[in-house]
Amino acid sequence: MAVDELDTRILRLLLEQPRTSVREYARVLGVARGTLQARLDRLERDGVITGTAPSLSPAALGHPVLAFVHIEVTQGHLDDAGDALAAVPEIIEAFSITGGGDLLTRVVARDNAHLEDVIQSLISLPGVVRTRTEVALRERVPYRLLPLVESVGRAAGN
Repeated sequence: MAVDELDTRILRLLLEQPRTSVREYARVLGVARGTLQARLDRLERDGVITGTAPSLSPAALGHPVLAFVHIEVTQGHLDDAGDALAAVPEIIEAFSITGGGDLLTRVVARDNAHLEDVIQSLISLPGVVRTRTEVALRERVPYRLLPLVESVGRAAGN
C-alpha cells in the first residue's frame, strides 16, 4: 500500500494526538473533513490503521514484570499450543518464530513468583515440550511507529 505525504501527516497526528477529533485533524492539516475521512477509511481498509483502542500499561495494572518466553512445541501441535496460549491472560502477545523455539510470547506478571507460576502453567499446556525465559530489566526503546511512518513518508516523497 502506497503511503503519500498527506497520509504520513495524518498518521503522525493520529500517533501524537490520538484523542483529537477528525474535524480538528482536518483543520490542522488544512484539508476538507471529507478528504481526511476518506483517507482514514482507506488507511483502515488497507490495514495501515489497525485499531483505535487506548494503549494500556501492564505495570499500572499491577503486572510490572515483563518476560519473553520461548516455547518449544511438539511437531504438528503448533496450532493447539497457540490456541491454549490465548487462554492465558498474562500472555499479551505470541508469535510463531524461526530459530530457537517455535513460539515467542510476551508475558507479564505481578512479581517473579507469579511469573514462575505462569511459566509452570505454560509447561503443562498440550504440546509444550519446554520453555526458555528471559526477563526484561528495563525498556530501552518503547513501542513506537512514528519513526517508521516518517521514513515511509520520506521514501514516498522521493
